[in-house]
Amino acid sequence: MSVSVASATGSSAKLAVMPTVETLRRDVTIRYRLTPWWLRIVIIFIASRIVSTSLLLYFASRQVPVMGWVSGAPSLAEYSTLWDGQWYWRIALYGYPSELPVDGAGLVTENAWAFMPVFPFLVRGLSLITTVPWPILAPTVSVIFGLATALLFYRLLRSYLDCSQALFAVALYCFAPISPLLQVSYAESMGAFLLTLMLWLLVRRRYALMVPTIMLMALTRPMGLACALTLGLWWVFRWLRRAVDPFPVREMLAGAGLAVLSGVMGFLWPGIAWIVTGSLTAYTDTELAWRRPYIGEGHLVPFTAWFQGANWWFGVPLGSILLIVLLALVVAAFWLPQMRRLGLELRLWTVSYGLYLLAVFFPQSSTFRLLMPFFPVLGAIAQPRSRLYRAALILLCLVGQWAWLSIAWWIDDADWTPP
Repeated sequence: MSVSVASATGSSAKLAVMPTVETLRRDVTIRYRLTPWWLRIVIIFIASRIVSTSLLLYFASRQVPVMGWVSGAPSLAEYSTLWDGQWYWRIALYGYPSELPVDGAGLVTENAWAFMPVFPFLVRGLSLITTVPWPILAPTVSVIFGLATALLFYRLLRSYLDCSQALFAVALYCFAPISPLLQVSYAESMGAFLLTLMLWLLVRRRYALMVPTIMLMALTRPMGLACALTLGLWWVFRWLRRAVDPFPVREMLAGAGLAVLSGVMGFLWPGIAWIVTGSLTAYTDTELAWRRPYIGEGHLVPFTAWFQGANWWFGVPLGSILLIVLLALVVAAFWLPQMRRLGLELRLWTVSYGLYLLAVFFPQSSTFRLLMPFFPVLGAIAQPRSRLYRAALILLCLVGQWAWLSIAWWIDDADWTPP
C-alpha cells in the first residue's frame, strides 16, 4: 500500500510540474512573438557586443607592449584605437599632409591619404561639442552605426525574407568573425550603415535621398566606383525588363544621374589628393605603399593584384589555380535559389563590389575587413531553418572572431598582419 501511495504521489507531482513547464514555455513563446522586431535586434546586438568586448578584453590582457603602437595590457579604450584607428585619430587632429612622405629611394610611404575623411572629421566635430576624447568617442560612434545598420539591414531583408530569416541574417552580421570592427575606431561601421541605407533607398526607389547618401558613403569608405557600377547595371536591367517592370523616363534620368554622381564621387578623393599634394598619383601611390612589403614596387594594373597575391601566398602556379577555382565557385553561387531570392539590387551590389575588389585591391590580412561590404549576402546564408545549422553558424562565427583577433588585431614585435 505504501508503495502505491508513493507512486501515486510521485505521479501527481510530475503532473503538477508538467503544466507549469508547458505554461512557462508557452508564455515565453507568446512574449517573444509580442516583442517588437527592433527590440529583438537590440537584444541580439547587445549580446554580440558582450561577446566581442569579452574577446577584446582577453586579447588586451595578454598584449605585450610594442613601441609606438600599444602599451602592455592596455585598457579597452586604448585597445580599440589600434591600427587604422591611429591613422583616423591623426587625421582628426592634424588633417592630411600637403607633401607626400617618401623613403630613401624616393618612393611614397604609408600616409593619411589612404583614409577617407568623413569618419575622422565626424568624430572630431562630436569631440569638440561633447569634449569626450577620441579613444572613447570613436568606438562609441562605431557602436551606434553598428546598431543602426543592424536595424536597417533587417528592414532591407524583409523585402525578400520572412521575419525569422531576416533576424538570423542580422545575428550573423552582429556575430560575424570581423564584427569586432563594429566597436573599434574604424570607419567600417559607418560605411556599412551608409551602404545599407543606399540599398534600402534604391529598393524603395527613393532617388532624391540617395544623393547625400552616396556622397557621404564615397567619402567614408572607397565604395563610390562599386556603387556607380551597381547603378549602371541596375539601369540596364531595368531598361531590359521595362515591359514587366515599367521604367518611366523620370526614373531613367534619376538612375543615370545617380550612376554618374557615384562615378564622380569615386574619383573625387584621388582628385582632392592630387590638388593638395600636386601629385596626380598621390592616392594610388599611397595605396601601393601598403603592398610593397609583399611584392615590391610596382604600378596599379587592374585585375592583376589578386593573382600576384595568390601566387605570393601559395606559389606559382598553385596560387592562380586556387584563385580561379574560388572565383568559379563564387560565380556559380549566384545561381543558387537563396541568392536569387535576395533581389536584383543586392545581387548587383555583390557583383559590383566583387569586381571592384578584384580590380584594385591586393589580398593580405586586411582583406578580411575589406570583405565586410559583402554582408548583404548573409541574407542568402540565413535562409535554411535548421536549428542545428543556425547554431553551427553562430559557433563558427565565435571561433572566427577569436581567430581574426588573434591573427589581425593582436600585435607582436614583428607583426605583418594588420586588420
